[in-house]
Amino acid sequence: MTKHIENMNLDKQLDENFSYKKELKKLQFEMLNIQQFLFKHNIGLIIGFEGMDAAGKGGAIKRLTERLDPRGYVVHPIAAPTQSELKYNHLYRFWKRLPARGQIGIFDRTWYGRVLVERIEGFASKDEWGRAYEEINQFEKLLTDDHFILMKFWIQVSNEEQLKRFKERQEDPYKKWKLTDEDWRNRDKWPLYVEAANDMFDKTNKKNTPWILIEGNDKKYARIKVLKETIKHVKKECARFGLQVTDPAEATAQEV
Repeated sequence: MTKHIENMNLDKQLDENFSYKKELKKLQFEMLNIQQFLFKHNIGLIIGFEGMDAAGKGGAIKRLTERLDPRGYVVHPIAAPTQSELKYNHLYRFWKRLPARGQIGIFDRTWYGRVLVERIEGFASKDEWGRAYEEINQFEKLLTDDHFILMKFWIQVSNEEQLKRFKERQEDPYKKWKLTDEDWRNRDKWPLYVEAANDMFDKTNKKNTPWILIEGNDKKYARIKVLKETIKHVKKECARFGLQVTDPAEATAQEV
């Protein structure tokens, strides 16, 4: 099936008998084991998060990293480029933030801003964002050819769920800082973001760096799926390197 937002079933949620906390803990320890495995084998992991405003990117990143060794990962919240960064190619500011091999780099918003917000808001010309797809494909291939694993998540919520979350943030003094006037304006551009995202999936969904679409209306479902998909993809890519990720118990048994 074509990876398009309209094809997503946003009603997906955890079964009422599912133990969220128990599964979350198990998967988080699997991620810790993977982090240690990647460090041992000098493999870098890059994870990019995109999606609609208030889709739950921050919450997913928090659960993904909660039990990791903080010395081995960095989360980069990506905002608009600085005046200095605008003097360079649009990928420059991401090159300098890439993790070292054996480390994990997580991007809350990514280099795909060129074909999303910059395209929609007119910050990039049609020629600039039009050629960016192939520039990005080449950028990502360089990384995956060079002992890096690269993952790309898009978290999607319905228009109605986004509005509900905006109103909750507006009324919560501890979350109000997350909501800006720009977020409200972007709601009027919802169809443009859907169109741009679908174009992005069509042109940059590659075997080495596939897009993973996450149904985000149920926050807990989305967090669990992000963890599961990360573990699954890392294990698959390690197999491509001729390596098998072992769980801690198996590794200890082999050393004895």
